[in-house]
Amino acid sequence: MDVNAYLDRIGAPRTGPEGVARLRALHRAHLTTVPFENLDIHLGTRISLDTEDLFDKVVRRARGGFCYELNGLFAVLLEELGHSVVRLAARVHGGERLGPPYDHLVLLVDGRWLVDVGFGDHSEYPLDFGSRTDQDDPAGRFLLADTPDGDVDVLRDGKPRYRIETRPRTLDDFVATCWFQQTNPGSHFTVKTVCTLLTDGGRVTLSDRTLIVTTGDSRAETELSDDQALLAAYRDHFGIHLPAGTTFR
Repeated sequence: MDVNAYLDRIGAPRTGPEGVARLRALHRAHLTTVPFENLDIHLGTRISLDTEDLFDKVVRRARGGFCYELNGLFAVLLEELGHSVVRLAARVHGGERLGPPYDHLVLLVDGRWLVDVGFGDHSEYPLDFGSRTDQDDPAGRFLLADTPDGDVDVLRDGKPRYRIETRPRTLDDFVATCWFQQTNPGSHFTVKTVCTLLTDGGRVTLSDRTLIVTTGDSRAETELSDDQALLAAYRDHFGIHLPAGTTFR
């Protein structure tokens, strides 16, 4: 991996504090520069979890991705920088039931820190995986709780987000569910396009043709009626340059 190119992509300095201070800085830098997005699914482009393909998409072509792509690639960067990384499977809480196995990918870094730059709207900084008390983050109050089966629930402001299985996995373990998320009508990723990015003041999101900008307690929604405005929004807010005439299926 070209580590310097990746650091340049996320606007992170090549030198600086080490240890958890740098991990926190890298985590937030990633969230503010690399969008969580599922556009390839609606462009009919197969998503590959090969590291070189992920690097080409996220770094060279300045795109984003969803959990398997973003956390999958970030794991390799952290390893190149000297961190130990364990890949863990999680199941997302969706109302009254959990999602399928391998529904989500998270990272356990240096045996302590829960790292997740691929959930869309989550903690701005790594969470202490060993703590079972409230953890305050700019995105809310998080709590990790053990389940009777030995898994770990992650809650935000009292609401369950996902359940982590603590057995180490490889990225290859997620290939089948990644394919399911791309192709199955039961996957929420196939229902509509989504692209979201953390900003210094809040968050910017494109949900289909609705542009949502939150700043502090304010929220503004704009309907983008034509394709030109939609492509301009992807370019201006997320740095995603799609060719003129691009349409989503």
